[in-house]
Amino acid sequence: MAQPQDVVGAALVVGGGIAGVQASLDLAESGYKVYLVEKETGIGGRMAQLDKTFPTNDCSTCIFSPKLVTVGQNPNIQLLSYSEVDDVVGEAGHFKVKIKQKGRYIDKDKCKACGDCATACPVAVPNQFDQQLGTRAATYRLFPQTIPQAFVIEKADRAPCVIACPAHINVQGYVALISKGKYKEAIELIYKNLPLPGVLGRVCPHPCERVCRRAEKEEAISICKLKRYAADQINYSELAIPEIEPKEEKVAIVGSGPAGLSAAYYLALEGYKVTIFEASPKMGGWMRLGIPEYRLPRDILDAEINHILSLGVEAKTDTALGKDFSIDDLKNQGFKAVYLGIGCQKGARLNIGNEDADGVIQGVELLRDTALGNVRSGIKKAVVIGGGNVAVDAARTMIRTGAENVTILYRRSREEMP
Repeated sequence: MAQPQDVVGAALVVGGGIAGVQASLDLAESGYKVYLVEKETGIGGRMAQLDKTFPTNDCSTCIFSPKLVTVGQNPNIQLLSYSEVDDVVGEAGHFKVKIKQKGRYIDKDKCKACGDCATACPVAVPNQFDQQLGTRAATYRLFPQTIPQAFVIEKADRAPCVIACPAHINVQGYVALISKGKYKEAIELIYKNLPLPGVLGRVCPHPCERVCRRAEKEEAISICKLKRYAADQINYSELAIPEIEPKEEKVAIVGSGPAGLSAAYYLALEGYKVTIFEASPKMGGWMRLGIPEYRLPRDILDAEINHILSLGVEAKTDTALGKDFSIDDLKNQGFKAVYLGIGCQKGARLNIGNEDADGVIQGVELLRDTALGNVRSGIKKAVVIGGGNVAVDAARTMIRTGAENVTILYRRSREEMP
């Protein structure tokens, strides 16, 4: 942020190397109020990067460290680290300076400089201090003797994978955690944006991977499969649940698909009393009824639904809007808000002759019936019209339920099949 500093009767020193530090100390001892601006996270400059000083061959850190400490302790010196001068206006003796200060993301006044945060940080970046001869954590301080001693977190621009993700999950964050074997922490990070990591790790079309920068070198990181792998390593009962402050208001959610479950999860975290109304016998919406079990195992789906319900969410299945209750009924029951997540489970018609003839089945109808245990037996030979997800899932489902010959008819080329 940019802050105007009026330096009337004071001095501004730009740069926290040996020259800036000595000038600040000299001015402070002369009675001036000194503002020392340094663009790095702490002062030290080039002097701190030297091993020995010429020509005496003395240890540079041993010589310089006492001066750094003196700067930090001098009441006449205000150190503005991680800052840069943005603008200077005025005239000699009466300048106004605009200073841009970067976010440290760690409270400087509360940091104990223990370094535990840097040890736990899973992100490694080139170390500019040692001329990129090694790496350091993204949570760091310039060098051990720098002033201030407080650590900072270096944050770059948003990664293209995060921008491409519809849920804007912190992709680089959970991938880095997985690389360190911190699977529970990775899943907890994913939960900040969506409550179904195990499901998404299996069925997400992963637009993030299409823009992965690693593809410029070799191939995209398998972001979706990493999410699946991390979810398979954890016990959902061990996930941290933040302290929830209960609220009196009740919220009704119609539909238990991904939208309804997500709304229930985040509303429950806010403390609202949430009830889900689901028309089908089991929860999950199209995740259960439209995605075949061989692509989305039901134990994975159930585990994530149960984790959401563990927050105090109530579920009522076999309860359909317009049949068993109305919106007015919900209002009369004291619900302050109603969220409609009824989904879109109706197949598209072809609008051709004999579309309703015996033996013609909508793909979504076939998938729903199979998911509910109503397998259409006796199909030996079938034709599937279409080449999208539903069409291919329907074809593979029929093979798994006894069909001997299934043909897919698609109006475009095989390469154009989605």
